[in-house]
Amino acid sequence: MKLNEISDLPGATHSRKRLGRGIGSGSGKTAGRGVKGQKSRSGVAINGFEGGQMPLYRRLPKRGFVNIFAKDFNIVSVGRIQQAIDAGKLDAKATIDVEALKAAGVLRRVKDGLRVLGDGELTAKVALVANGASKSAVEKVEKAGGSLTLPAAPVAEAEA
Repeated sequence: MKLNEISDLPGATHSRKRLGRGIGSGSGKTAGRGVKGQKSRSGVAINGFEGGQMPLYRRLPKRGFVNIFAKDFNIVSVGRIQQAIDAGKLDAKATIDVEALKAAGVLRRVKDGLRVLGDGELTAKVALVANGASKSAVEKVEKAGGSLTLPAAPVAEAEA
């Protein structure tokens, strides 16, 4: 077999239909699109329209809401922090915050803050600055001899 002898099998390719070329062609006038109107034009897709029947998105009840004030935190486990320290990407002596984690390549982008979870083991003595942490994460950081700085919880006003 030579490169100049390679060809498709018979019937593998179809010649395109030449639409709208007179009534003698068999697909003239409306070009196989039926009648006139919106659906005969190009680029028209009537999404969600069910022929006058009540559409599915209106038959189903509305449910839930989206909290526009919800914070989206970066979540990092203590095991992942230890992994970055072992790889030499993070300096254990410096304070570790969101910016340091982003610079080390642990996080892709900085969101509304950092939340530390207790998955994995931590052996390095680190100073973490985060917006939140699980109890197990706090225990593991303190057990390794490090510190975890969290923002002060809002003080509830005493009712009189």
